[in-house]
Amino acid sequence: MNSTATRFRAIEDRAWKALSAVTDPELDESLTTLGFVGTVEASDEFLTATLRLPTAFCSPNFAFMMAADSADALRAEFPEMSTRVVLEGNADSERINSAVAAGVGFTDAYPVEAAGDLEDLRAVFRSKAHLASLDRLISKLVSTHAVLPELLPTIRLVDVPEMHEREALLRRRNDLGISIDDNAFVLVNADGSRWDINDLAVQIRFAKATRISIEGNAHFCSGLLRTRYDEPPPGH
Repeated sequence: MNSTATRFRAIEDRAWKALSAVTDPELDESLTTLGFVGTVEASDEFLTATLRLPTAFCSPNFAFMMAADSADALRAEFPEMSTRVVLEGNADSERINSAVAAGVGFTDAYPVEAAGDLEDLRAVFRSKAHLASLDRLISKLVSTHAVLPELLPTIRLVDVPEMHEREALLRRRNDLGISIDDNAFVLVNADGSRWDINDLAVQIRFAKATRISIEGNAHFCSGLLRTRYDEPPPGH
């Protein structure tokens, strides 16, 4: 491999890593994990990433968010390069690609169709992702660390052992602007208010239902993507 090819490969590896930090706003999983990033290619002119989705008719607002977030990630990682994100195989690909390349927002790209700002939709998804991460942490505390369910409302972040579920919850709290101080309570709503202890069982069930819904949708979309592009399941 010559020096130019080696340089391009290093750039592409950095790009993949940057894109791995971009999540599908609804499914709460990395675009790379879901298989939504098709290719990344570096050249003397551009760094280009192609995105692909499970169907041609995925909602424009979701597709726009993924494309715009991917473009932002690449621009942040490579401020000295010309970068572009190309959404392929979507009914609105041309419109979305043009808007993202021009740095145009969703409401400007869809002045008639847009029901509101994408940030409102992002807030809904962040709240759901927070609930799902709470359920994962609760399940781990109860099953592995023998925490009694009735004691969960008294648990603070400082009481939670270092583990993946704790780090994931901290990221979700940070996204929502919820305190991540050690003395902050674990069981809080998206606005930072504590769960109602008298409604604990219902709130735990709702968090679990939210997590199951998100994970089920992610599995379904990944399956559709593999079928559309005739790819084997992971591990095959």
